[in-house]
Amino acid sequence: MLHTLFIAFAIVLILEGIGPMLFPNKWRNYLQQMVEQPVNQLRSVGGVLVTIGVVSLFFLI
Repeated sequence: MLHTLFIAFAIVLILEGIGPMLFPNKWRNYLQQMVEQPVNQLRSVGGVLVTIGVVSLFFLI
């Protein structure tokens, strides 16, 4: 079980690193746009992403 969690974490790190590695200027612009968003909008987007993740895990397990 712990081994599977480490594999999942490694995959997340790989996926998160692809954007800045391949498109650093676009990634910087994207982050600048994120900084300018209202906090409530960021919280809503985060909530939707967490909900999608939990529902996906529910159906995959």
